[in-house]
Amino acid sequence: MGHTAAPVLSDRVRVNGVITPVTLTVEGKLRWRENCLSIEKEVVGFSIEGFKIKIKAVKENKGGGICCGGNTGVTVRRRRCFKFELLSEDSMRSWSQKIQEFIDSLGRPKRLFVFVNPYGGKRSASKIFIDSVKPLLDDANIDYTVQETKYQLHAKEVAKSLDILRYDGVVCVSGDGILVEVVNGLLEREDWDSAIKMPLGVVPAGTGNGMAKSLLDAVGLSCTASNATLAIIRGHKQSLDVATISQGQYRFFSVLCLAWGLISDIDIESEKYRWMGSARIDYYAIQRIFRLRRYNGCIKFVAAPGYETFGEPADVEGESISEVKSSFLQHKGYRGPAFHMKDFNRKIEGPFVSIWLHNVPWGGEDALAAPDAKFSDGFLDLVVIKDCPKLALLSLMTEINKGGHVRSPHVLYLKVKAFVLEPGTRLDDPSKEGIIDVDGEVLARGKGTYKSNHKTLMTYDKLHIKVDQGLATVFSPSTEKFLFGSCNKKSCIKKYENQMRKAITLK
Repeated sequence: MGHTAAPVLSDRVRVNGVITPVTLTVEGKLRWRENCLSIEKEVVGFSIEGFKIKIKAVKENKGGGICCGGNTGVTVRRRRCFKFELLSEDSMRSWSQKIQEFIDSLGRPKRLFVFVNPYGGKRSASKIFIDSVKPLLDDANIDYTVQETKYQLHAKEVAKSLDILRYDGVVCVSGDGILVEVVNGLLEREDWDSAIKMPLGVVPAGTGNGMAKSLLDAVGLSCTASNATLAIIRGHKQSLDVATISQGQYRFFSVLCLAWGLISDIDIESEKYRWMGSARIDYYAIQRIFRLRRYNGCIKFVAAPGYETFGEPADVEGESISEVKSSFLQHKGYRGPAFHMKDFNRKIEGPFVSIWLHNVPWGGEDALAAPDAKFSDGFLDLVVIKDCPKLALLSLMTEINKGGHVRSPHVLYLKVKAFVLEPGTRLDDPSKEGIIDVDGEVLARGKGTYKSNHKTLMTYDKLHIKVDQGLATVFSPSTEKFLFGSCNKKSCIKKYENQMRKAITLK
């Protein structure tokens, strides 16, 4: 089973009234009796009371073990506290110093600014923070400032003026909307280039939770507040692409998706049935499918390598690069990447049933919209439906929860580096237009649409979209799941045994 690492400290302590040898290895393993506790993977923090050290950890629920035949197939974690009573003041000083040094070496955040959106989703974010987030942050001895959002764009306003030097990260206990606001706020600052490097954390507490689901599902973890909080505490980070959507003098920074057509109509127009709860989406989707709309329009794009044959050759003569760039000169924040219209060499003409552009795999906890999407590949995943029989479309929509829709012959799925959307009128009624939905919010409403009299950031007209590879940074779970992953395959027993060779399970 490999060699045993040499101890950094070795001592005798009192555990449950019994004098017991305990060691701390250079690898950060606490060993006593038959137990082994990994500081990096299982210890959240510690506290001192007199001569007692209380180690705050998270471990598998007793009896959780391997979950192959259960209903959920998810390993459950719970908080634990292990108490060691040192026998002298010198021992106490040495142990607390060494444990703290190892935790500090992991680069974990010490100060966080936390947004809580009490109005999103089921209005449960405040309770989720108190029940699931706060206890773990307290266990980790993290200093945090909590700001409840009071109105739309409040988080954006705060992010624009936040003293970023005071914090090691910004956490959003909400759906995806607050994260999007924070990204836009950071990029509208004069010091945007340093501000956008602030690590961002997402704790699922809203309706969609697409970003949290994408981060956690990537390593086989369930989308829960505790799993997301632990990922933030442990301080692992990864880059995140950011898409700049521009139109004239306006710009919007997107981290999730853009939708136009069927998906956007279902998402936005189903709000009139909000009293139905989450069932409103399915209910309205059926209505929209059997009274299907198709939209005139055109998309142009710069295809990613391997996708250059998709669509048809595009003619971009007469489009000026300068008019796209000059529109940003009045802004102090990030102007977005330059657009070279000559590079937009492919196009697809409408009419369209749906256009869906994705930055991460999951659009929500139950929508694996772009199964091949990556966090920092510099591309956006484009899902196009031009035409589809209604029954086939209904079947296709039921496959979205596991990503099967992209295998349909009625779906075109490709990756693009940049994108232009030229939205048009409805095929059945040219007096009416559509809705453009970005990251769950309406970016533009056309004529005759739901709440078309409401003001939007952009008009229902041509949009330019380009992605900046790895512009933002997010807290993410470690790629090594340790013992806390999910399992629903026969091979999980073998994987579990392999993991057991690397670590000793807490008893």
